[in-house]
Amino acid sequence: MNDYITEIKNLMGQADSLSSTTPAQIIACLTFTVICAAIIYIVYRFFYRGACYSENFAVLLVMVSLITAMIILTISSSVALSLGTIGALSIIRFRSAIKDPLDVGFLFWAVVVGLTTGAGMVPFAVIGSIFLAFIYIALTLLRTAGGAYLLVISYQDEAAEKVNAVITGLAGKLKNKTRYKESTEVTLQVKVKKNDTAFLEELNQIAGVNNCVLVEFTGE
Repeated sequence: MNDYITEIKNLMGQADSLSSTTPAQIIACLTFTVICAAIIYIVYRFFYRGACYSENFAVLLVMVSLITAMIILTISSSVALSLGTIGALSIIRFRSAIKDPLDVGFLFWAVVVGLTTGAGMVPFAVIGSIFLAFIYIALTLLRTAGGAYLLVISYQDEAAEKVNAVITGLAGKLKNKTRYKESTEVTLQVKVKKNDTAFLEELNQIAGVNNCVLVEFTGE
């Protein structure tokens, strides 16, 4: 039994010596990780189109990239530490709710950056990050060009005919309608091209319209 344990220790020591990481390699790895993480941060910071932007989550993306890279460096430099790291990570449970589904994609992006830079695949990390940034920005701009909005109108019964005439011209999709004793509130999904909101002024000029609100529709 002792011989078996000694043999395992010798193998682990050989693996450690073969995969030793120098300080220069660590600095280079973390530097490229920061560069890729900066791309993620900039894309999330300036092209986020969710309901509520979180600066803390943007900073978290950078930290996740760096932490993941450090974990991969640890695993590659020491077999003993890699076993301990895997055991420690297996008991971690994350209970924070992700509000926007796109945040999950950014989080995976940050993890993959840390994995690739930590494993020494720097070209893959840089090129992949630039490619993902380009795709996300292009899709975001396309979605913004044909933006969908929710139009909420509250009006009295005497204004129903004129309001319906304006609504028909918008070709909106009815999402909700609430009927009160002498008034009605409707919610429509409409498309606004080139920020043309002249119909809001038209609705406000109708006698009997209490208010109308236009909110960007993100599917949430």
